[in-house]
Amino acid sequence: MDSSLTDQQQDKYRSYLHGEGEKNTNWKLGAPPNYDTVNKLFEEGRTKIWPPASLEEKVQNLVKTWEMEMFNKISFPDYKSVKLQNFTVSVNGRKPLSLEESRKLGGGYNSFMQTTLPENLRGYNPAQETEHSSHLAFTTAFPRGFALEVIQVYSGPPLIVYKFRHWGYMEGPFKGHAPTGELVQLYGISIFEVDDEMKILKVEFFFDRGELLGGLMKGEKLASGTDQAALSCPFLRNTG
Repeated sequence: MDSSLTDQQQDKYRSYLHGEGEKNTNWKLGAPPNYDTVNKLFEEGRTKIWPPASLEEKVQNLVKTWEMEMFNKISFPDYKSVKLQNFTVSVNGRKPLSLEESRKLGGGYNSFMQTTLPENLRGYNPAQETEHSSHLAFTTAFPRGFALEVIQVYSGPPLIVYKFRHWGYMEGPFKGHAPTGELVQLYGISIFEVDDEMKILKVEFFFDRGELLGGLMKGEKLASGTDQAALSCPFLRNTG
């Protein structure tokens, strides 16, 4: 971490976000994202506090860094947590995708929500979403962010297997459903294959997207167009 940065500029959990090495990075919102709000949610709601420099802390920070880059950096060469050549990501045993293939599916949340369910049963239909619309949908539902913790590491590098928990509070509407204010959680297993420099070569995720969508679709149905007012909230620019 760059010691010349102020405390306000640093992020305790993510690398490749600030500093000299990021001065030419192309950010989707024109500047590095601000994780202060979701970091607070994480610190208040986590179930594990890992010892500094432990394998668990290193894995947790690696995952947070990787997610930050996937969601916020435009140019693939700016992704410093991964080995760009031959990198792939897969979800629930589906075909491994390159970065470019993942982006064509909408990237971000959309690439993780792919499903073989019939369209009339999907609730959230990734085939009808873009990277922009999917990001707005989830950041609107979770205005304080969708926190992540690693709750167990089963094996260390080069093949890291870990259990994770994502959580947030549904304090905004989602796909025509009113906010409930309730805690929404998602548990899963992931595998990261890394090289000697801890650069990620391959990612696999296994989770039940229904656990996430079930919590987001419990609220009453809203009148058509109600969601759109929330989508314009400038606060959302600092979440994700």
